[in-house]
Amino acid sequence: MFRFLTSRLAQVPLIQQIAVGLVLGIGLAVFFPAAIPAVKIFGDLFVKALKGIAPLLVFFLVINAMAQRKDDAGSSMKPIIGLYVAGTFLASLVGVTMSFLFPTRLVLQVAPDTKLAPPGGIVEVLHNLILSIVDNPVNALLTANYIGILAWAVILGIAFKSCAGDAMKGCLADVAKVVTKVVTWVIHFAPLGILGLVADSVGTSGVSALVGYLHLLGALIGSYFLVFFVMNPLIVYYKLRVNPYPLVWTTIRESGLYAFFTRSSAANIPVNLSLCKRLGLNPDMYAISIPLGATINMAGASITISVLALAAAYTLGVQVDLPTALLLCVVATVGACGASGVAGGSLLLIPVACASFGIGNDIAMQVVGVGFIISVLEDACETALNSSSDVLFTATAEFADRRAQGTLRPEDMVVRS
Repeated sequence: MFRFLTSRLAQVPLIQQIAVGLVLGIGLAVFFPAAIPAVKIFGDLFVKALKGIAPLLVFFLVINAMAQRKDDAGSSMKPIIGLYVAGTFLASLVGVTMSFLFPTRLVLQVAPDTKLAPPGGIVEVLHNLILSIVDNPVNALLTANYIGILAWAVILGIAFKSCAGDAMKGCLADVAKVVTKVVTWVIHFAPLGILGLVADSVGTSGVSALVGYLHLLGALIGSYFLVFFVMNPLIVYYKLRVNPYPLVWTTIRESGLYAFFTRSSAANIPVNLSLCKRLGLNPDMYAISIPLGATINMAGASITISVLALAAAYTLGVQVDLPTALLLCVVATVGACGASGVAGGSLLLIPVACASFGIGNDIAMQVVGVGFIISVLEDACETALNSSSDVLFTATAEFADRRAQGTLRPEDMVVRS
């Protein structure tokens, strides 16, 4: 009987299973709140398992990709990185534009109860980011420092390529396959994980606490959705000259949905790698570009930094002209790319952006406190945008290369089971 049920369940697409878990999670939170502590463990286990396996997955996939790569491989990385940076900068422009159209003023009273200290400036952010590259490789794996993991994996992969024999390279490929298999097992528990995450979020998020910040949330979420459904599709169309929405919607459904509930780009790396494989992309590219994107492709973070910094400026009556707004976009872009190396992520980089307007740290940290209050919904949307864009731009760069060679087919842009 159990085998029959499991076999029947395996025939149901995973996305439909997740939809069922989503509905059940909301139902439990609304009608059976006493059950939340019992199902919450499923969400915690799912996220922790993804976060636990992700560093190993990235480490061995990148080593294997570098060891097995052809000499002409790697040329597609520059377009991907270019798309990452351009997407992040344009997203900050969207955030600034929304803030100009719908200016937000906050009631600032109490500084946030947090021991996190913001970085002293962009130079410090970049300094920390560079130092993380030469982190102890064991410590990088233990602390999920993906910049360090990538750096050491690339170095070791190049060394294996030049020194190792075919048997050793075959062993590396087998290890990469084994870790990937473990990831597929974890992902199959997504419906239960989503059930627990949704039940906990709906039951304990305190939605009533967000009512006072609806205007700010509207500006942020409106900016995220403009990037989701307008700016990113325009970038894809510019590169491919085809209808971008099937690919955009695929990345939102297959990647953004997971990231929305896990609220972790790192936890979503295995999901994105799996999606790239089903899109038929080159593993030599996506094994590097996906973990790199989880570190530097931060369109959502650049929006958060821009909108909240401008909200602080409007609240204090600071006049923001066009050159200052463009400077803010640059600061937000650079800060967002370094956000993964800052405790507290994008919110703790708001004081850096506020400094562009001459706003003191005391006021800026109160704005950070507002960010933490609305982070239940804001951070979920931000992470969904960041993570789904990693796959979108990786696929766009490869499909653009195929289009230039005349080998791109419509069926290439469809997810493969």
